[in-house]
Amino acid sequence: MAKNIILCWIPSHVGILSNEKATDTAAKSALSLPVTRMKRSATDMYPRTNKLIFDEWQEVWNCCAGNKLHVIRLTVGDYKQKTCLSCRDSVLLNRLHIGHTRLTHSFLLSGDDLPECGTSQCPLTVKHIVVECVDLKYV
Repeated sequence: MAKNIILCWIPSHVGILSNEKATDTAAKSALSLPVTRMKRSATDMYPRTNKLIFDEWQEVWNCCAGNKLHVIRLTVGDYKQKTCLSCRDSVLLNRLHIGHTRLTHSFLLSGDDLPECGTSQCPLTVKHIVVECVDLKYV
């Protein structure tokens, strides 16, 4: 079963008044142009469509303020779950990656104060425990 897809691309510069007027004029003049027929299956469009979607998603991902996951995963859509891990181990590993553990974040649910390191009195984080804490460095 063949499907017809009609694409009409008109570039624009949103927010720039003179460019919007020029684009509107060009768009209206394009209505009188003949339609170019191309024989393509819908599946031919999948790779390009997927790339456009992932590019948009990546742009949003890069612009998210305070995105803790961006440090761990710089690109979207390319993550493969390790099959050798159990579901529980996978969850634990992901929580360590993003720095969310019961030890470091339970205060959010309980209403307690932010936990601090007993030695340096700085906020208790996974990064502090694993990398920075002098007392735990050689344990």
